[in-house]
Amino acid sequence: MTRPEPLLRVEGAVVAAAGIGSFVFMDGSLLLFLAVILLPDLSMLGYLHSPRVGAPLYNVAHTYLAPAVVLGAGLWTGESLAVDVGLVWTAHIGVDRVFGLGLKYGDRPFSDTHLQQI
Repeated sequence: MTRPEPLLRVEGAVVAAAGIGSFVFMDGSLLLFLAVILLPDLSMLGYLHSPRVGAPLYNVAHTYLAPAVVLGAGLWTGESLAVDVGLVWTAHIGVDRVFGLGLKYGDRPFSDTHLQQI
């Protein structure tokens, strides 16, 4: 394989499956899952102002760093809500990657993502 984009989509599928599987294994609440799964997409509201505002907000909500911190903090403190939120948030990002939804550029339209540049 010489093209990284298909690998990144498969990687997203693995991350999504791991997040959802772990959430189910930890006996997470379906209601919590439904309440959290689309929350990162609220970051798109920044695009109502401009791509320069929307892209950084979207990118912060759609990189694995923030959910990893939430998940790690939950594991460290034993706070199951933080663990559950971190798992669902991670799964959300993985699903986005499967569908080719990547990080955004502040000087381009919403439809242009880092996955298209690879």
